[in-house]
Amino acid sequence: MNLYHMELSPPCQSVRLLAKTLNVPLNLIQLDLFKDEHLTPEFLKINPQHMVPTLVDGDFTLWESRAIMTYLYEKCAADDALYPRDPQKRALINQRLYFDMGTLYERFGLHYYPQAFEEKPVPEGTAKQFEEALQFLNTFLGQATYVAGEALSIADYAILTSITTFKVAAGVDLAKYANIERWYGLVSKSVPGHEEICVQGSKVFAPYFVDVKH
Repeated sequence: MNLYHMELSPPCQSVRLLAKTLNVPLNLIQLDLFKDEHLTPEFLKINPQHMVPTLVDGDFTLWESRAIMTYLYEKCAADDALYPRDPQKRALINQRLYFDMGTLYERFGLHYYPQAFEEKPVPEGTAKQFEEALQFLNTFLGQATYVAGEALSIADYAILTSITTFKVAAGVDLAKYANIERWYGLVSKSVPGHEEICVQGSKVFAPYFVDVKH
């Protein structure tokens, strides 16, 4: 399988983390979005939305990291431990994946990316919205050990890459979110590849956040 990715991208890191757990070899193809390498005619034929990560598995192509994660798990996992077949357990995991995409990581990007990449001032209201998203996650983790219940799941993998980016790349202080900090200490030590994939990728990302305001 070919994975078009960017090292510093949290969604790309999520796919790589899960593949490592599943012992699925990926042929990593780095695209530098800052150099518009995702806009070449060759890549546009593969993915007209020109985004990473993009997975190519034979004649099948898929993008959106959380869709790729569920595809890899359903195709390659030996059991359903991280993505149970039980409808309610799976539904909760899916909800947390969508929460990461549409609320947590989305609000981080809305607050920080205009500052980091466009040299714009802090957008009005986005700091409060981002804090609200973190409080939502903190509440979830006050009710369960992991983000979607009492067992580690692929939702933890996705949110782990987001939180690592917040902490290591952007320097977000999460001290007041005790449940997130407890969970991060647990999951960052138990998920294989966290240091080499997430932490190192976040360190590559960090220079873009030097002048941002929290």
